[in-house]
Amino acid sequence: MDITKFAIPEIIFGRGSMNHAGQCALRLGAKKVFLVSDAGIEHAGWVQRLMDILEKEGIRWIYYPGVTSNPRDFQVEQGAEFYRKNGADVIIAIGGGSALDTAKGIAIIASNGGKIRDYEGANRVHRPLPPMVLITTTAGSGSDISQFCIITDVERGVKMSIITRTLVPNISIVDPLILRTKSKTLIIQSAVDALAHAIESYVSTIASPFTEMHSLKAIDLIIRYLPHAVATQSLDSLEQLSIASVSASMAFSNASLGVEHAIAHSLGGHFDMAHGVIHPILLTGVMRYNIDSAREKLGDIGRVIINKDLGSAEKNALAGIEKLEQFFSSLDVSLRLRDEISEDKKHFLKPICKLAVNDACNLTNPRPASWQELLKICEEVW
Repeated sequence: MDITKFAIPEIIFGRGSMNHAGQCALRLGAKKVFLVSDAGIEHAGWVQRLMDILEKEGIRWIYYPGVTSNPRDFQVEQGAEFYRKNGADVIIAIGGGSALDTAKGIAIIASNGGKIRDYEGANRVHRPLPPMVLITTTAGSGSDISQFCIITDVERGVKMSIITRTLVPNISIVDPLILRTKSKTLIIQSAVDALAHAIESYVSTIASPFTEMHSLKAIDLIIRYLPHAVATQSLDSLEQLSIASVSASMAFSNASLGVEHAIAHSLGGHFDMAHGVIHPILLTGVMRYNIDSAREKLGDIGRVIINKDLGSAEKNALAGIEKLEQFFSSLDVSLRLRDEISEDKKHFLKPICKLAVNDACNLTNPRPASWQELLKICEEVW
């Protein structure tokens, strides 16, 4: 086996684990916490709950609420200036991927300076970041685990992928109780995001035994528990989705992703679309595109999805893709690009695919792809 590495944060998992946030901050030397979140998490009461936890431990805090879906570069840069002016130290973020990625971006600028676009790509952050405690409110984005940060470059209309070991937070807190305040739509979108992470990381060219087992476990749990979680929102099922998300996050953080995410980043940046909306549209099309270059691995995935072995990798792979399409059809999600993008905007797909081909996720796809091939995938799912 080739030499490999596997990087994850300290993970505190379980019902009520958010109550340990103040103690975690103290362990990291917190005197004045820089708290990052958004209006939705505020409205659900979780920001105030976190403030109360910090105050109970005698920790001062300053709050930055400048987070939107698909966080923008200028929001990150404004946040870094706010961090510096207020003499903050430990960064704590609570929210979905947008809030957590905003916090990561702020940490980069606060310690390394410049503009966030200076760090697009892999391994371009050279100075240590402020200590970070990230509290996820979804079971999907994985930002609380991963060495990825996705920020929208407003001028170019693209989601930038920033990938570096220093983005792995010091501590991740995963409290399934928080998921009880999520809508069914957000539960679906988050789980499908985790599913895409698991599938793409499993077939990645830099996958390892340490990532592969987490990928397959995540796929199994999401296929088994998402329908029940949507139907009942039972805490037991939501907890299983949280476990799946952590496994998928550990996998993709260390094995990276593929062209499905490359396209999704560019589509999301241009049309301000959530990841969880795009994946049911693109994922099976990309799996079909990759099948000649990753037949055995897609066969493994297929066996997990259909829960049986049809005797050959190709049969398993194709049956798994077909079953996954049926799975998405059973959920309240869009299945074609035209469901989300109007016909008069279809011409943007060409420049979007020209941007996507340069995304860092494209580098680890099992089958090389040109922008023309990415465009063909988009046209097939139109």
